[in-house]
Amino acid sequence: MLQLSELKIAIIGLGYVGLPLAVEFGKKVPVVGFDIHQKRIDELKSGKDHTLEVSPEELAQATRLHYSANLEDLKDCNFYIVTVPTPIDQFKQPDLTPLIKASQSIGQVLSQGDVVVYESTVYPGATEEACIPVLEQVSGLTFNTDFFAGYSPERINPGDKQHRVTNILKITSGSTPEVADYVDQVYNLIIQAGTHKAPSIKVAEAAKVIENTQRDVNIALINELAVIFNKMGIDTEAVLQAAGTKWNFLPFRPGLVGGHCIGVDPYYLTHKAQSIGYHPEIILAGRRLNDGMGAYVVTQLVKGMIKKKIQVEGAKVLVLGLSFKENCPDIRNTKVIDIVHELQEYHIQADVYDPWIDAAEAEHEYRIHPITELKNGEYDAVILAVAHEQFKAMGAAQIRALGKANHVLYDLKYVFSQAESDLRL
Repeated sequence: MLQLSELKIAIIGLGYVGLPLAVEFGKKVPVVGFDIHQKRIDELKSGKDHTLEVSPEELAQATRLHYSANLEDLKDCNFYIVTVPTPIDQFKQPDLTPLIKASQSIGQVLSQGDVVVYESTVYPGATEEACIPVLEQVSGLTFNTDFFAGYSPERINPGDKQHRVTNILKITSGSTPEVADYVDQVYNLIIQAGTHKAPSIKVAEAAKVIENTQRDVNIALINELAVIFNKMGIDTEAVLQAAGTKWNFLPFRPGLVGGHCIGVDPYYLTHKAQSIGYHPEIILAGRRLNDGMGAYVVTQLVKGMIKKKIQVEGAKVLVLGLSFKENCPDIRNTKVIDIVHELQEYHIQADVYDPWIDAAEAEHEYRIHPITELKNGEYDAVILAVAHEQFKAMGAAQIRALGKANHVLYDLKYVFSQAESDLRL
């Protein structure tokens, strides 16, 4: 194994996961941050990060970090960390294309004794079954003889300024016991919270995918309870607050389940389960329920409008927030778009306002044109879909002022009290 003093790291993919990692390692050892998008490289070289995960000051502190979109610049590296996205396709099957392409690129520059560590969320077995063969084929090297591998799942929480890469405990693993020790030592250079060395790559992969699956299933349960309590005329938040007084009651809340973790990762596990002949009942049931919440919200809104004798067809509704979570510009796999599409099914005009997002990205991804200015007295209904700090600061009265004299305010995120809103999940 290489000595830590010889370490030269390449981070493949400079998104929410890769950039914070590159910056932290770049304070300690030589690092090449690689991304296929030259625009992203140019942005980072100028000292800016549009994802807002890393500040200009933090970028400047990574004095040993260099950015490149040129594969040749990785040839001197000996420790590769892959942090590319792992999405699902239109049929909700794992799309390993970014992972395979990253492996092909690394294979072109891989040398004797190098280590490749994957951080992208996958199903158990994917690293050794899908990625390693690509590395072998392209490089001509033999796995666990000429080069080695590891898996250390990312635990980045976009928009969270409390839980950062250095203070979140890190799972590590390696393809041999010696490699596992080495990978663990490398991550301990930057991880202040410490590491947990898993006994195998597959265990580490499985641990990651069930972290998000567990949350998905729990949120699905609370969403189902919210539907039941709504039918009974009981306020869900009041129920959860009461139940939460028990020491071991888990504090989950209902809502839209989007993003690239909870809303996607469970499909990697269900795909693998089905490939080995097992049909996962509970996980898929939770996915179906959570994926249907956008339609449920609009159904409730329409009922609320009818009760107030508001004409539904041709109505004008304001949707506050498009990103997949609060105080974050990421719109990938946002479930707010389900609400927008469902409103359009009722021939309702939906205006979307979100001060955090990039309007051009929203137009490219979803073909919607977010508004940039709010006007009072315009809307038949207002849906508070994302709990951005700006919306909380506005207060219920200011948000209600955006509606017409007779309107419906639907607070999806419990930002306001039951008395201040007309509808809540």
